[in-house]
Amino acid sequence: MHARVSPRLRPALSRGGRRKTLLAVTVLTGAVMTTGALFPSAASAAKPNPVQKSLNTLVTDDQVPSASASVVDRKGQMRNYTAGVGDLKTGAKMPKDGQVRAASNTKAFTAVVTLQLVAEKKIALDAPVDTYLPGLLRGEGIDGRHITIRQLLQHTSGLPEYLDKGAVLEDPQRYYEPRELLDSALAQKAHFSPGAKWEYNNTNYLVAGLIIQKVTGRPLGEEINRRIVDRIGLRHTYFPTPGDMTIDEPHPKGYHRDTADSPWRDVTELDPSWGWAAGAVISTNSDLNRFYTALLNGKLLPPAQLAQMRTTVSAEAAGPGNRYGLGLFMRPLPCGGVYWGHGGTIPGYFTFGGVTENGRAVNIALTALPADDAAGQHAQTAVESTLCRR
Repeated sequence: MHARVSPRLRPALSRGGRRKTLLAVTVLTGAVMTTGALFPSAASAAKPNPVQKSLNTLVTDDQVPSASASVVDRKGQMRNYTAGVGDLKTGAKMPKDGQVRAASNTKAFTAVVTLQLVAEKKIALDAPVDTYLPGLLRGEGIDGRHITIRQLLQHTSGLPEYLDKGAVLEDPQRYYEPRELLDSALAQKAHFSPGAKWEYNNTNYLVAGLIIQKVTGRPLGEEINRRIVDRIGLRHTYFPTPGDMTIDEPHPKGYHRDTADSPWRDVTELDPSWGWAAGAVISTNSDLNRFYTALLNGKLLPPAQLAQMRTTVSAEAAGPGNRYGLGLFMRPLPCGGVYWGHGGTIPGYFTFGGVTENGRAVNIALTALPADDAAGQHAQTAVESTLCRR
């Protein structure tokens, strides 16, 4: 689970009648929805929709099994698009706006819950981790008495990474306890002194999740579902319960292959416990648009905490001009201005998108990690060109 758009980025890697509670915005009332298809109608064939064309290219040229997108324009109109097939074995069609593993978008959810607790005066941003979990962080160059909550959310703590993607792919259905994941990080040396630099790191959000549980006395997933999902009506988003390896609603299957010549491996069902607070959430393109739009519109945080979340540091390692706030990327647009979001990668799924100050929103999902930097760049270009359209 990186922060980069290219495959070098690892995010994580994020219902029916039930509640869904290492290693690697608000509801749009009256929205108009249409669905693009892989094969446009004869009337539109001469001039394919730019979003549809981008998805088609990702499938045909970059060879991802399928791609989907949800786009919201400045009038609040929402359109969904798909390309490719949802199941390589059966050839089944892509479900419209199907659920996917949202991977590191989960970090934005975890950051929002933390900042809500800051607003409730149950957590102080600049308090050290030891205030809430005494003695938890100890290791070579690691001391929880000198790492603050802000530094965790901002990726400036210096903590080493716990994620081992190779181990995850060897046994994707294994369950991991958060403390087990943390132990693998603490067995390493600190990468730098707290506050010295920015470095994207899943361990930061693992610790933030443990703090949320300590302060609230409730499981992290329950807090995310209660404080965010239910609050703004994200009907297709949830934090899986321990041991849940499936995806609840219609969804495209997720695939992985080690090389461009190797066969696709179905990795749809996996235990997301290794992503946990950094990458376990399941969502849809449209729900992710709703989440980030609601967040930027002040529907989830008081003004003071939203301002803190949008206070950024340089994150050039994630791409030119990138900056990072508290669980939120700010990225420059080629047409001027910026967009806010996160994105994520997890075996089987890649998500990327964001929202602008003028109300535009777009999220793209691929059902395999981009095979190279070019494919990741194509997905980023598709998002940016859509946000820049007049």
